[in-house]
Amino acid sequence: MKKYDNFKDFYPYYLSEHDHKYTKLLHFIGTSIAIFFYIRFFMTFDFMFLFYSFLSGYGFAWVAHFFVEHNKPATFTYPFYSFIGDHLMYLEILKGKHKIF
Repeated sequence: MKKYDNFKDFYPYYLSEHDHKYTKLLHFIGTSIAIFFYIRFFMTFDFMFLFYSFLSGYGFAWVAHFFVEHNKPATFTYPFYSFIGDHLMYLEILKGKHKIF
């Protein structure tokens, strides 16, 4: 895997690892649930909600990578860039840039 020193260079690679629409759909579902838990965390400051957010976000994403896309999640190599990439892709899906249906 190429070494990425910045997010701008990493993001095209990230998108290439999410080629299948069902991979994007599972990411979208997981990130939606994670956002719900982020909000719950900031309402209560109960750290279990942060745990639930990571569990849902990464759980759906990893299922997508292992069983739909058949590749290794970039999270294992680039955790911070992958986290940002997931949320940016989420926003781009909302804007209609990526198809999930």
